[in-house]
Amino acid sequence: MKKKQINFLNIAFFLLMIVLLVSNILLSNFRINNALASPDKQISPDLDEQNNIDVFQNSKDSVVYVSNTQLKRNLFSLDLLKVPAGTGTGFIWDRNGTIVTNYHLVSRANEIKVRLSNLEVYNATVIGIAPESDVAVLKIDLPRIKSKPIIRGDSANLQVGSKVLAIGNPFGLDQTLTVGIISALGRQIRSPSGKIVSGVIQTDAAINPGNSGGPLINSLGKVIGMNSAILSNSGNNVGVSFAIPINILKKIVPQLIEYGRVLHPVLGIRIIDDSIASRYSIKGVIVSQVIKGSGAEKAGIKGIVEGADGSFYLGDVIIAIDDYVVQSSEDIYQILENYELEDSVKVTTKRDGNQLFFTVTLSASQLN
Repeated sequence: MKKKQINFLNIAFFLLMIVLLVSNILLSNFRINNALASPDKQISPDLDEQNNIDVFQNSKDSVVYVSNTQLKRNLFSLDLLKVPAGTGTGFIWDRNGTIVTNYHLVSRANEIKVRLSNLEVYNATVIGIAPESDVAVLKIDLPRIKSKPIIRGDSANLQVGSKVLAIGNPFGLDQTLTVGIISALGRQIRSPSGKIVSGVIQTDAAINPGNSGGPLINSLGKVIGMNSAILSNSGNNVGVSFAIPINILKKIVPQLIEYGRVLHPVLGIRIIDDSIASRYSIKGVIVSQVIKGSGAEKAGIKGIVEGADGSFYLGDVIIAIDDYVVQSSEDIYQILENYELEDSVKVTTKRDGNQLFFTVTLSASQLN
């Protein structure tokens, strides 16, 4: 009797499994048939996906493809040839045909082309460069009616963890969207001129060769930075990329448009190379010469003086500007970036063993 009960349970279990298998097959067929009957029906995107779609659709026409051609001489025929020298990204700044991109994309270019999202191609002219910030401004003959400037945001109050989106042309693949977060703030990168760019945004959004010069956009569809560099041994993305904050661009782009260069606030001095100060164990930055008519001259700062016997005598050594300690020439450059033209700063120096204080009015960098 017990054996019959076991056999009955086995048979019942076997029949149950068959029923479940048939049900799954019927359900799968129903889903497939339903999908075939409604081929255009898609699953509605969630809120985050819809945000990605909206930001891309609203921003893509503001992003352009930048290509750079250089002239090279054939070693055998000596003919000049146009050689592609790189591609990247830029974005429309205003309705006057102004394009903002990276300086390293267009340096040494003989010909620059800008292609819009509608595939129209324009010749571009460089009207301003800031190698120390890796920024260049281009001009194209774009009708105002076709111009869609990027919406500018504010990079002053960014938060680590906030979502960001990058639109660019990695490896020449135009109109590519990648998504990530702000990984860190206040980073430093070195520009093509060798200067340090501070306050840089770090992101894990996929940035590859060709993305340079493109916008980094927040979830509100506003640009918060310009993608500029990646940290990689191979040159491809490994999840560490950097963008120049939009607030830096908002400060320097108008100057590039008007003057063709950035008018950095300066003291009005020339300095000795840091290696010489280090060699003689001098702490601070040695002033070699004071520019005539500059704020430094008016304040009374002195440079190196040559004596009647041909010997050179040290003048002022700058050790602080306001509350910032100065240890190198790079320190002076970074400190003065926090000020505007015509601002006054307190400069602390050492001269003949005495500590001196000067109030210097900052002037435009063309004095240098």
